[in-house]
Amino acid sequence: MSWLSKNYEKAALGGAAVVALGLATLGWLKVNKVEQDFATEIKGSGNDNPAVKDADLVAKASASLGNKRKWDQADDSGRPVNLFTGIPLFISKSDPSKAVDPYGGDPIHPPIPNQWWLQYRLDPGFGDSPLRDPDGDGFSNLEEFNAKTDPTNSSEFPALINKLVYVGDESLNWILRPGFDTDGGFGFNYRDNKGGANKIPAGGVVKPNEIFYAEGVMKGRFKLLGSETRSVRNERLNMDQDFKFVRVEDQKSNKKGKIYELKQNFRDPEEIPAYSQFDRTAVLKLDALDQGGTEFKIEENTTFGLPANSDKKDYLLKSVTPEKIEVEYTAPDGTKKTIEIPKR
Repeated sequence: MSWLSKNYEKAALGGAAVVALGLATLGWLKVNKVEQDFATEIKGSGNDNPAVKDADLVAKASASLGNKRKWDQADDSGRPVNLFTGIPLFISKSDPSKAVDPYGGDPIHPPIPNQWWLQYRLDPGFGDSPLRDPDGDGFSNLEEFNAKTDPTNSSEFPALINKLVYVGDESLNWILRPGFDTDGGFGFNYRDNKGGANKIPAGGVVKPNEIFYAEGVMKGRFKLLGSETRSVRNERLNMDQDFKFVRVEDQKSNKKGKIYELKQNFRDPEEIPAYSQFDRTAVLKLDALDQGGTEFKIEENTTFGLPANSDKKDYLLKSVTPEKIEVEYTAPDGTKKTIEIPKR
């Protein structure tokens, strides 16, 4: 085995020491010659003014940003031009090779003028654009245009009465029959189409100006006003007959003061329709303001709000039939109006 193999570490250490000594010697020889190696020569006297040209404009520009300025929109022959905004063009359906200018061309969706779409930044480029509802309030662009409301603001919308739907009739059909009179008083028998029934207990009578029933179905609903005997022509017998008619006043809040004239002990099936009464209730829903599909019930001749949970009750359900309802409301100009809504 050679000497180098046995003394490799010693040889490496000795070599490193020689290199280090050489570098140190070279540095010592150059330390006093830096100025000679990097000699420079300054030409000219230089600029004695350190100021930056037009530097004052920077301060003026910065100060102007804080000022309130009025920016006037540019106008090109009646066309308002916005900064960095292209001019939207559309293709004519009848002539695809012809571009339609929204400002100067014919209305894209009559009767809505093109300017209306541009004013509210809406896209008229769809075939159903008039039927779309960008603000989600339940009213289409066409409905908002006709009502002169903002189609992009869900808190501004046309009259809600136009979105009221009559779903159905849940009315109560009832009959009140006066019985025999005793000492100026009468018994009464009540029944309805939903299985409700009531009557004055045996031996009891209702006197004039008394309210009945004391309990049960239709509790406190009626008031006896009095009775009178009248002559009525019986066409089948071709003769006049005397019958007693009883006058009863309704006490229900939405029917307060309504008077029924009831023939005593009427039994003839042909007479029943004449004395049949209804407590009308309409099932409604509002197809707007996220209320679609939520049904609510309103009794005839009572006020209600739209939406149904509104604290403001400014609609009156004037009448209800199985086919239609009539609603009274106040128009924006302050006038009272009545609208007829057929059952859907």
